[in-house]
Amino acid sequence: MRRLRFYQVDVFAEAPLEGNPLGVFPDARGLTDDEMQALALELNLSETTFVLPSSNPAAAYRVRIFTPGRELPFAGHPLVGTPWVMAREGAFPLVAPRTEIRHEVQVGVLPVTLETEPDGAGGLRVARVVMTQGRPRLGAAIEGRDADDLAGALGRPAGGVGLPALPPRVVSTGVDQLLVPLASADAVAALTPDLAAVRRIADRCGAAGIFVFALTGDGEARARFFAPSLGMVEDPATGSAAGCLGAYLAAAGQLPGKSLVVRQGVEMRRPSRLDVSVDGETPEAMTVRVAGRVEPVIEGTVTLPG
Repeated sequence: MRRLRFYQVDVFAEAPLEGNPLGVFPDARGLTDDEMQALALELNLSETTFVLPSSNPAAAYRVRIFTPGRELPFAGHPLVGTPWVMAREGAFPLVAPRTEIRHEVQVGVLPVTLETEPDGAGGLRVARVVMTQGRPRLGAAIEGRDADDLAGALGRPAGGVGLPALPPRVVSTGVDQLLVPLASADAVAALTPDLAAVRRIADRCGAAGIFVFALTGDGEARARFFAPSLGMVEDPATGSAAGCLGAYLAAAGQLPGKSLVVRQGVEMRRPSRLDVSVDGETPEAMTVRVAGRVEPVIEGTVTLPG
């Protein structure tokens, strides 16, 4: 029999049992693709990561990311939670005030910054993880009949979908996401989506899911994410989509002070905070970062046949 250690951590959480849960297997050597997929289904979290040695000397390790239904080339909260776990595993030394590493995912080798603080015992611990996402790509605006179909799929939110300077559109910083602005945080909270219709529209757009948001006028946004195609009704914190939102707002000149706090998961009783920053004004020149805290919840062992 094989015994595999794993962690469950809450990502983008300000306290345990908030944010988005993530499973992490810090040593996945010897696992087959089918076993990784089966373990992701067994944990039944939005994503589970499997850490492997990287063949790229620039990367500290390689990460594979699985939902309960399929593998993803890139995702947000897995690439915040996994470096936190690997730091705890001693995979690289921590230095103050920040530690810079790179990790390999399907979309390439990406930098990660681990902000550190004293642990009270003479050492350091990770206070916050800052992930850099891929170069943004903005798709065409969704208008006319397609926008009306989108509104219907979301339950006809008050004020409709889209704003004058912000039409719905697909944006990617590694994974295509359909971003849909609404008129108010109340409209976001009151959504009653038709999940079958949401899935049809997301699939038609080639998007992983639909990220609905409203700017609240205080440097923050309220958001919800629906991704039935990925096997989840709703996600409490979506780092990839939050990065897309930052790029989308920056390209439209609507990002206040080059940064934004995204509040997500409130309706799920999993409140999450995602800190988004964008340097550069055009997509081809932008650097998008998403940061958050990680809270440990579970350490365990899985037993598999030898």
